[in-house]
Amino acid sequence: MAPQVQLVERNHNGDELEDVRLLDSYDEEAGLRVSSESADLGVRKVQLKVTGMTCSACTNSVESAVKALDGVLSASVSLLQNRAYVVFDPMLRKDEDIREAIEDAGFDAEIIPETSKTQKSKLQKTLTGQFRITGMTCAACVNSVEGILTKLPGVKRAVIALATSQGEVEYDPTIISKDEIVNSIEDAGFEALFLQSNEQDKVLLHVTGLSTMVDAQLLEGIIINLKGAKGVDVNFALSEVEVVFDPEAVGLRDLVDGIERGSSGRFQLRVQNPYIRAASSDAQEASKMLRLLLSSLFLTIPVFFIQMVCPKIHLLTSFLTAQCGPFLIGDLLKWFLVTIVQFVIGKRFYIAAYRALRHGSTNMDVLVVIGTTAAYLYSAASVVYAAYTGYRTPVYFETSAMIITFVLFGKYLEVLAKGRTSEAIKKLVELVPATALLVVKDSEGKHIMEREIDALLIQPGDTLKVIPGTKVPADGVVAWGTSHVDESMVTGESIPVPKEVSSVVIGGTMNLHGVLHVKATKVGSDTVLSQIISLVETAQLSKAPIQKFADYVASIFVPIVISMSLLTFFGWFICGVLGAYPQAWVSESKNCFVFSLMFSISVVVIACPCALGLATPTAVMVATGVGASHGVLVKGGDALERAESVDYVIFDKTGTLTQGKAVVTVAKVFSGMDLGDFLTIVASAEASSEHPLAKAIMEYAFHYHFNGKLESTAQRKEEIMAGWLLEAADFSAVPGRGVQCAVNGKIVLVGNRSLLSENGVTIPQEAEIFLVNLEESARTGILVAYDGVFVGLLGITDPLKREAAVVVEGLKKMGVKPVMLTGDNWRTACAVAKEVGVEDVRAEVMPAGKADVIRSLQKGGSKVAMVGDGINDSPALAAADVGMAIGAGTDIAVEAADYVLVRNNLEDVITAIDLSRKTFNRIRWNYFFAMAYNVVAIPVAAGVLFPFTGLRMPPWLAGACMAFSSVSVVCSSLLLRRYRKPRLTTILQITVE
Repeated sequence: MAPQVQLVERNHNGDELEDVRLLDSYDEEAGLRVSSESADLGVRKVQLKVTGMTCSACTNSVESAVKALDGVLSASVSLLQNRAYVVFDPMLRKDEDIREAIEDAGFDAEIIPETSKTQKSKLQKTLTGQFRITGMTCAACVNSVEGILTKLPGVKRAVIALATSQGEVEYDPTIISKDEIVNSIEDAGFEALFLQSNEQDKVLLHVTGLSTMVDAQLLEGIIINLKGAKGVDVNFALSEVEVVFDPEAVGLRDLVDGIERGSSGRFQLRVQNPYIRAASSDAQEASKMLRLLLSSLFLTIPVFFIQMVCPKIHLLTSFLTAQCGPFLIGDLLKWFLVTIVQFVIGKRFYIAAYRALRHGSTNMDVLVVIGTTAAYLYSAASVVYAAYTGYRTPVYFETSAMIITFVLFGKYLEVLAKGRTSEAIKKLVELVPATALLVVKDSEGKHIMEREIDALLIQPGDTLKVIPGTKVPADGVVAWGTSHVDESMVTGESIPVPKEVSSVVIGGTMNLHGVLHVKATKVGSDTVLSQIISLVETAQLSKAPIQKFADYVASIFVPIVISMSLLTFFGWFICGVLGAYPQAWVSESKNCFVFSLMFSISVVVIACPCALGLATPTAVMVATGVGASHGVLVKGGDALERAESVDYVIFDKTGTLTQGKAVVTVAKVFSGMDLGDFLTIVASAEASSEHPLAKAIMEYAFHYHFNGKLESTAQRKEEIMAGWLLEAADFSAVPGRGVQCAVNGKIVLVGNRSLLSENGVTIPQEAEIFLVNLEESARTGILVAYDGVFVGLLGITDPLKREAAVVVEGLKKMGVKPVMLTGDNWRTACAVAKEVGVEDVRAEVMPAGKADVIRSLQKGGSKVAMVGDGINDSPALAAADVGMAIGAGTDIAVEAADYVLVRNNLEDVITAIDLSRKTFNRIRWNYFFAMAYNVVAIPVAAGVLFPFTGLRMPPWLAGACMAFSSVSVVCSSLLLRRYRKPRLTTILQITVE
C-alpha cells in the first residue's frame, strides 16, 4: 500500500505544530481510503508499464483481463500514464502472472521495479532476524537470552541454538530495531552480531564501465560476495544491474560503495530514478513516433506527387504512363511505396487491431485498418484488373498512405500533448537535487570531512550540509545553523519560513540565507515530496464517475461506426444501381462501386473514439497537477466531481475558522482559594489532556508561576513542571464536556456547564453573569470545581484566522452555504459566527453528532463538504460528500479527507471548489467537442451534404480530421494549466481603489 507521510510545520514564532499525515493508503478502484491496519493483511501492489493502449476500450480490456485472475483485489489502468496498478494476494498470484495476463490481452507489459523499501516493509508486520551470539556455555545461558528477548517490546518469538551459537528472533521493525536487540543481548553479558533477516529489497542500478561480458561477470561476482546481497541480475545491453539485498544487513549506500570499492573504481553506479526513467521512456516513445511519421511522410509525398502533380507535367506523364510489362510504371511506383507505408510503417495498427479483435473488443486501430486496407486492396485489385483487361479505373493508393501519415501525425502530437499534461509531476520531481553534501563524522561525532553523494543514497540519520541557494535534499531536522527556507514549491506558502535548531525542513525546499546541517529523518518514498507526487499520481489514475459514460460509448462506438459505414456503402451503391442519382456524380470514379466505397471509407476513417476516452483523464491529470502546485492535493477524479456541485461547506470552529492557538485571557476565583493554588490545581488536572485548550491553560498557569524565573529551554521547563504539578489520579476525559480527576484525594472537575451540572455542582449567580459576558464576547468559559464546590473559571479565546470572514462571504457569492459546527456553547458559537458572517450555526454538538448533522443536510439531496483539522472531525470528514483537511490537521483527519489543503489557509477551500468547477466545465466542453465532432463529421463523411452542395470529403481528409480531433481534446484540457487561484476581491465583487 501507499506509504504515509508526516509533515511538521513551524509558525513564524517558531512554535512547533503537530505532525500531519498528508496521504494515507488509497484504493483507486473503489475510491476508498484504506486504513493502515489493512496494510497488514498480506496484499501486494505492483505497477506495470502497459504499451499499445489507444482508447478507453483498451483500458477496459486490460482491467477485465487482470480482474479475471484469482487473487486480484483491485486493478486500475491509466491510458495517459500507460500504467496499470494492481493489488493482489501474493499467496495466490505472482507479479509475472499479472504481466502475462496483460500480454495475453494483446498488450505489451513490463513490471516497473521497486527502487526503495516501500512495499514489503509496509506490508510485512514482522521480520525474522538471525544473530550470532557468543559467550553462552549452557542451557541456562540459552534460557537467559531467550527470556530477555521475549520480554522486549516488539519481539514475537526468540529461539536460541547453543550448538551453533546462533539465534533466530521474530520482531516488529516498527517497534524495535536489530541494533536494540543486539544491545539487549550484550547488556545481558553476551556478545552479539546481526547476520541477516528474511527482509529483502530490490534496487535497479545504472553501471558506468560495463563494456564487455567479462566486466559483467566480474560485477556479478563482486556483488554476490557482499554482505547482505541475496541476488543479482546484470543486463549488459542496458548497462543495468538489479540487486536483491537485505536492507536490515546492508544499507543501499553501503551496497553501492562496496561494489565500487570491490572494483577499485572500475565501475561507477547510480540509482535509477523511476520518474527520470519514465520520462526517458516517454521521450523514446515520442522519438519513435516521430521516426514513423517522417518515414511515412517521406514515402507518401512521392505518392501524392505522382497522383496529383505529375499528370500536369507532360514529360513526367509520359514516363509514368509508360508500360512495364502489363503494368504502368506510375501504378507500380505507387504500389511499391504504399505497400511499405501500409504494412511496414502501419504494422503497429494491424498488431493492435488483431490484439483487440482477438479478445472481442474494438478500438481506433480497427477503424484505421479497415479504412486503409479497403483503399489499398481496391487499388491493388484495380491495377491487376487493368493489367489483364486493359480497362483502367482510378486507383486510391494515396488515400491509404495519406490516412496513415495523418493518423501518425495526430498520434505524435497527442504524445507530445499528453506529456505536457503530466508536467506538474515532472516539476515536482525536479525539485529534488541530484546530489547532497554528506557530513562524515568519526565515532565521537566530530566533523571529519564532507562528501558529495547521490541524493537517492541518503539514509535516515545522515547529517547533510545545505548551503545558501541550494535545495534541502531530504526531510529532516535542523541539527545546526539558522536560515530562512522557501517552501512555496511544496506547500504553496509564499513567505520564507525561519529555521533554527530542531526546526523541521522539507526535502525539495530552497535554503535562502544561512548554512544548515540537517539530520535526515525521512528519505526516498517516505518524504513529503514523494508522497505528494504519489498522491497526485493516484488521483490521476482514479476515474471520475463521469468517465463511465465515455467507457460505455467507447465499448459500442466502433461496431456502430462499422455498421454506419456499411449502411453508407450499400445506400449509395443501391441508389446508384437503381439510378436514383445522376450518372454525372460518379463520372470521376467511373462506377458507383468506387463512388460508394470512398464514402464508406471516409466514414470509417473520420470516426474517432479516442477523443471521448481522453476527455476526462486529461483534464483530471492537468487539474490535479495544477492543484498540487497551489497546495491543494486531490485524492481522485471522483473527489473533483463531487466538489464541483457542493451546496454546503461546514467549518469546524476550533483550528479551522480560528487559528488553533487558544490563549487564556482571564482567570477568576469565586472562593477563598488563592489564585496561584487555583491555577496549580487546574494545570495538574489538565496535564494529562491532549486538548488544545488544556495546553493553553498549562501555559497560562506556568507563566503565572515562573515567568521571569525560568530559563527558556524546553528541558528546563519540563523539569520545573514535573516538580511543580500535583499528582492527578483517576484521570478521565469526558468527550464534549471536559476532564475529571483526583488531586490531593479530592475530585477536580474542569470543563463546561454540563460537566459540573451532571456532577451536582451549582454555579453561583455572580459566576454565571461573568460567564455569560465571556461567551457573548466570543470567549470560551472553562469552569472548575474542587471537592464538589465551584471555585472559579477561566476565559479562553482563540483568534479567528484573518481570512475567515472574507472566505465565508466568498463562498456565499459562489452560491455555497457556509455552516459552522462546534462543540462549544451556543453564546460563544453565535458570537464567533456573527464575527465571520456565518448564519447557520450548529453548537454544542458532540464529536459523534457531527456526522449526524452532515447526514441531515444530505437528506434533501444536497452535497456537503466538511472542512476540519482535528481528530474529532474524522467521522464528519468521512461522512461528508467532500472532506477537506486543513494541512495543519492531524493524521486521522487527513486519512478521512478527499482534499488535503497543505497550507493552513481557508482561501484554499475556495481554490478547491473553484478548481473542481473549472475542471468539470472543461470536461463538459471536451465531451461536447468529441460528441459534436462525431455527430457532425460522420454524416458529412457519409455524403449527406453532397446532393445539395456537391462537396464530398475524400478519405485522406477524413483521416486528417480524425487525427486532429483527439489532439484538440488534449489541447483543450491543457488550457487548465493557465488556471489561476481566484482573487477574493473578484469573488466579492469589490473594487479596490
